[in-house]
Amino acid sequence: SLSTLLQVVYEQEGVYIHSSCGKNDDQDGLIAGILRVIEKENEVIVDWRPLDETLDTSNIFCAGKDSSSVVEWTQTPKEKCSRGADRPNSYEAEWDMVTTVSFKKKPHSNGDATTHANGESKWSFLFSLTDLKSVKQNKEGMGWSYLVFCLKDDVKLPALHFHHGDSKLLIKCLEKHVVLNESPQDKRILLVNSQNKSLSQSFENLFDEPSYGLLHKLKKDPYTVTMGRFSKVTNYIFDSFRSSDPSSQRRPPSEMADFLNDAIPGLKINQQEEPGFEVITRIDLGKQPEVSRREPVSAVEWAKNMDTEGRILNVDYIKRLIFKGGLCHTVRKEAWKFLLGYFPWNSTKEERANLQKRKTDEYFRMKLQWKSVSEEQEKRNSRLRDYRSLIEKDVNRTDRTNKFYEGEDNPGLILLHDILMTYCMYDFDLGYVQGMSDLLSPVLYVMENEVDAFWCFVSYMDQMHQNFEEQMQGMKTQLIQLSTLLRLLDSGFCSYLESQDSGYLYFCFRWLLIRFKREFSFQDILRLWEVMWTELPCQNFHLLLCCAILESEKQQIMDKHYGFNEILKHINELSMKIDVEFILCKAEAISMQMMNCKELPQAVSEILGIESSSVTPDSDTGEDDSGAVSSCPTSFYQSISTPVIADNGTRDSTQQMSETQSLTPA
Repeated sequence: SLSTLLQVVYEQEGVYIHSSCGKNDDQDGLIAGILRVIEKENEVIVDWRPLDETLDTSNIFCAGKDSSSVVEWTQTPKEKCSRGADRPNSYEAEWDMVTTVSFKKKPHSNGDATTHANGESKWSFLFSLTDLKSVKQNKEGMGWSYLVFCLKDDVKLPALHFHHGDSKLLIKCLEKHVVLNESPQDKRILLVNSQNKSLSQSFENLFDEPSYGLLHKLKKDPYTVTMGRFSKVTNYIFDSFRSSDPSSQRRPPSEMADFLNDAIPGLKINQQEEPGFEVITRIDLGKQPEVSRREPVSAVEWAKNMDTEGRILNVDYIKRLIFKGGLCHTVRKEAWKFLLGYFPWNSTKEERANLQKRKTDEYFRMKLQWKSVSEEQEKRNSRLRDYRSLIEKDVNRTDRTNKFYEGEDNPGLILLHDILMTYCMYDFDLGYVQGMSDLLSPVLYVMENEVDAFWCFVSYMDQMHQNFEEQMQGMKTQLIQLSTLLRLLDSGFCSYLESQDSGYLYFCFRWLLIRFKREFSFQDILRLWEVMWTELPCQNFHLLLCCAILESEKQQIMDKHYGFNEILKHINELSMKIDVEFILCKAEAISMQMMNCKELPQAVSEILGIESSSVTPDSDTGEDDSGAVSSCPTSFYQSISTPVIADNGTRDSTQQMSETQSLTPA
């Protein structure tokens, strides 16, 4: 038996089969039944059964097919599907039947009843959406609404007639898992687009567990707007690892890589038709400098950088302190509001109090909107219903290692749900996409306040919005930019990845999607995010963090000759094993390498948001022909004095960085 309970996502009574088994040829036999769509891990099942069979699994029938003929609906042997006494209302036993049902060929007209020894007609069936080829609808205005499911190899199921309501809600439910397109020949026929299951399963869920062995627990979580184009990726990767004999069933890496590319149409890393494409030639960046980090900003340091009215005295200075050391936890609740843009840096304490009052009123007005929606109203609003369903799933999967989210009825989990539902009111077009709860949970933990957490989350989503949009343009752009940076940093490593069909860097997808949330411990992600939010030392510092992690793993990947599958497995198993301080040092060192390069390619300069240096190798004045002084990006790194952490992860209390006069608070 299966241990995970199924979830019914659609249920409709009054769905009949007209069996045409009456005494007269023109008299229909009406068989009333219940139609359900059921989610179970990496499967979505469509299930119909007569009302008198809904609790008797001995009457399960499964649609069977082979390459040559239509097959009969064959009853599953009762001894193979007896229901356990400990789960009388579970659908689990029905799932067991999918692999045990037997088939036998029988040439007959589609729609005929199969008569068993007891003289009763048995029409129950269930099938996986992966076997669905098309859905035929009735003509409008022609009696009851009905649907005919056609499976692959042209096996047709009996027509289902909707006597109570119509089939529109079912079609909407199916569209969350598969793409349905009108047939050019007949608009009544909806064809399943097998190459692009756009709302079926996220690529993120491919690596949803720290242990790669848990790939067997892939879930098919429907997304309302995005991520689903990676569904094919999960199937192929899953196939490649589940085989006990790697040589027998594993798909060729090149074939798997082709499907990775097909998963996001048009994503060709470094293809020359990309806007601003530039061939990155081998450039000597020189040796990576040694970088050290300081202690976190203390409450005393934070308070010293405020005037009597609560204004930040020197914004650049405090940002640099945060970049180099992060924040002590007591400061985070206030400082994050500035870093995320909820509080203006030049605001006074009184102005911030007035802002919070306005934002509190605004928040609760939006919260009231969804709180006041009745159950009947929500049934008629499929988008709101879908948002709620996705949020509840995600909240239930929240990392419970932090005490703030321990327990099923923990107030933290309730607030997560309420804030995410309110965000759907704030941005109804985007709504909720899985992964957003990962971005919210650390923010709520730090704020310990529903309203402040919401508005900080809104500001964070303003930065991350493109990651969750349906066309995934933001993700595509970041993967291309990451490839450009990595090629400049180590063209040999890039060439090796390409030789192993890994040049598209899809294994970094989750890193970028939710900003490393599942790669570091909860406390480490607080440090990492606040450093990134300073927007120092350059744009897209998170891409340099990716480069730092990949470069750290380069030797093992290349020395052990890892192929496509091994690279994916290795990168995934880094989760919760990365030293955050070491990676921050290394990423900063990479940024220094690139900023010091006098022949930095234009594409890289644009990604990092730095102007190409006008200083020639012969010039040591820092002045160009016009007499203007060029800004030196490395001046950032000679600014702050404190105990430090070296890039080998050890603390050095004797090493100090020089402090310039210009960085002293005004």
